Amino acid sequence: MTVAQAVVEFLGRQYTTDDAGEGEYRERLIPGMFGIFGHGNVAGVGQALKQWQVQDPTLMPYYQGRNEQAQVHQSVGYARHSRRRAAFAVSSSIGPGATNMLTGAALATTNRLPVLLLPSDTFATRAADPVLQQLERPEAYDVTVNDAFRPLSKYFDRVSRPEQLFSALFHGLRVLTDPAETGAVTISLPQDVQAEVLDVPGEFLAEREWRIRRPEPEDADIRRAAQLIRSAERPLIIAGGGVLYAFAGTALAEFAELTGIPVAYTQAGVGSLPWDAPYCVGAVGSTGTTAANALARDADLIIGIGTRYEDFTTASRTAFQHPDVRFININVAALDAYKQGTSLPVVADARKALVKLSQSLSGYRVSGDLANRMAAEKKRWNQTVDDAFGSGHTPLPSQNEIIGAVNRAMDPRDVVVCAAGSLPGDLHKMWRVRDPFGYHVEYAYSCMGYEIPGGMGVKRAAVDEAHRAQEGTAASQPRDVVVMVGDGSYLMMHTELVTAVAEGLKLIVVLIQNHGYASIGALSESLGSQRFGTKYRTLDKKRHTFDDGEVLPVDLAANAESLGVRVIRVEPRQGVIEDLEAAVAKAKAEPEGSGPVLIHVESDPLLDAPDSESWWDVPVSGVSSLESTQAAYETYASHKKEQKPFLG
Repeated sequence: MTVAQAVVEFLGRQYTTDDAGEGEYRERLIPGMFGIFGHGNVAGVGQALKQWQVQDPTLMPYYQGRNEQAQVHQSVGYARHSRRRAAFAVSSSIGPGATNMLTGAALATTNRLPVLLLPSDTFATRAADPVLQQLERPEAYDVTVNDAFRPLSKYFDRVSRPEQLFSALFHGLRVLTDPAETGAVTISLPQDVQAEVLDVPGEFLAEREWRIRRPEPEDADIRRAAQLIRSAERPLIIAGGGVLYAFAGTALAEFAELTGIPVAYTQAGVGSLPWDAPYCVGAVGSTGTTAANALARDADLIIGIGTRYEDFTTASRTAFQHPDVRFININVAALDAYKQGTSLPVVADARKALVKLSQSLSGYRVSGDLANRMAAEKKRWNQTVDDAFGSGHTPLPSQNEIIGAVNRAMDPRDVVVCAAGSLPGDLHKMWRVRDPFGYHVEYAYSCMGYEIPGGMGVKRAAVDEAHRAQEGTAASQPRDVVVMVGDGSYLMMHTELVTAVAEGLKLIVVLIQNHGYASIGALSESLGSQRFGTKYRTLDKKRHTFDDGEVLPVDLAANAESLGVRVIRVEPRQGVIEDLEAAVAKAKAEPEGSGPVLIHVESDPLLDAPDSESWWDVPVSGVSSLESTQAAYETYASHKKEQKPFLG
């Protein structure tokens, strides 16, 4: 068979096994392949996919896309909702088709999420040289544009000879299924090698299982962690995405119930506990709740579980102000376990570590003072959110009110998806999550344009999840997936809606039109840059500014309709929030397989979310002729004094 035929058949026979979660798990590791064909892959991978589509279309289902980057985002969305147990492969042609995937690769690796990238490459034999779309480097003729994937991938290989295929795929899938090392896996396939013939051993094409490894904590680490917890007066747990990927939510709830230690969560950790769980104090850090941030400020022990301590989580290292604060970091990845000058890194699976810690802390419970303060801070924040959700701005509502309306209209099992702009921060602090799978915000790379294709990946995973569930149960009905996106992000990658139309993929998109980049506009203003370049306005050619012109006559609802999407327009007026809730309910009532629905609503971009009483380090110009920048620098300098190095 050809190299490409071997790739397709091999990937179609790989399975993931896992004993975490509910019962034993065995499902396809690579459930399908995305691809946009060009001269680099049409006669190789394209031919192989077509051949299998004729012989057995279930072996490796093929899915179209409109942009290679968006296809990677779909795979990432699928992988995250699948808890890193499955990932799509993505095939591209050479040159621009390949480099279109670079942003997706960086996003996957930054988020520690698996995706298999198969970019085509120039002729290995150089029989045709240079070929169409080939980059030439006179000082390094073996370099191609695909080498740009090297720093963005957790594993990179180039199959320059057919015999190299076997080790390339084995090593690639080893990394895909490693919870500590996973990310983008890139295997570059020269277009001539794809079509070359080789003898493939039968055992290479046999079904193979890849077990997710979930290491036990060392007893010495558990004993030391228990000692540190018992000696702490104001401990705080910070739950990251690792809690969800380890299916450790139940173990975390039991640990919190046993000890009374309050639990805050990162962006990736939302859903570790329901928002109203007794010991949940919500989001922490720059976009956190005042409850979590107040407890973090005074905590003398931080127990980080499955978090990589992004600067939003630590408020740029100003969140933890206790002079003797210490850190216990439980993480399957040593890179993260050793962060913040930790007093104790515990390199282990989150669920297994929590179970053993619970056994070691029998009889321990936090003081009544900490419990009372936690309850008071939670009550204060919940009232703040209630007020923000019900503020009653008309005819243009605030983004806070829009979030509240969508939250109320969704069912507990539904999933909200977002990635960039002001929405992720507002969702982080205010979204009232009720299900471990109910919140999907890509905020490690925070990539504008991720929302719609990422949401499509989530929906694909939700449909597959429902197919695996017992017939007649609530889980056998696919979750609704609601994408919340601003106009700026929508314009980056809205064309993937055409893919949803083609497949009848039910996706609900809430498009918030605020005529510009609201998030960076607010940040710009706070940094003294006066919202420069963040409004969608006509150009004042005399002053060369976009700040003061007319609002652009762009109708994004009509744009979506032109792509075949059904659109519900929520008009600015009294009762706009009630109209929005009704629109979400109407979209949810549509049957599966009916395709995407877009809800268009306008907002007032100058109405901010409640303050987190926190900070984010974005350096301000130290010298400026603008008074606004001078004032911002004074504020910046005062916050810098609170930063801590955390060196142990």
